[in-house]
Amino acid sequence: MTQPIHAADPIEAAEGHFSGTHNCAQAVFAAFSPLYGLDAQTAARLATAFGGGISRRGEMCGAVSGALMVLGLAHGAATPEAKEEVYALAEEFMRRFNAARGGVLCRDLLQVDISTPAGLQKAHESGITRQVCPAAVRQAALILQSMLAAE
Repeated sequence: MTQPIHAADPIEAAEGHFSGTHNCAQAVFAAFSPLYGLDAQTAARLATAFGGGISRRGEMCGAVSGALMVLGLAHGAATPEAKEEVYALAEEFMRRFNAARGGVLCRDLLQVDISTPAGLQKAHESGITRQVCPAAVRQAALILQSMLAAE
């Protein structure tokens, strides 16, 4: 595992994590998790499988998944009422991310299906992930920080 990124600003931390060896989900979740008592290294391990739209399936963008996990850390509980609160916050986050980025699915954001070997190769060769993913991580962190600050 890489050395933890220490930044006062979770947006900078998310960008730092992503520019290192973390995927989108790890970057966002590890940047915000220390605010809720979970160390960044453990958070990165927990979020590993969510990269590439959940194990490179092109489903939910990893940056979105990471942010939703943070909302769970901040507000999650086992009661039906608490779940409803988190569901509403998650819906608001996804609405805002969709409005800013034009989608929440990895394959839609990348405009390539990375769940296939040919699609993954195309993504690597075109460099699309280096263009799209850093912006997605930053956008997710900005929205998340805004929502958490409004509480």
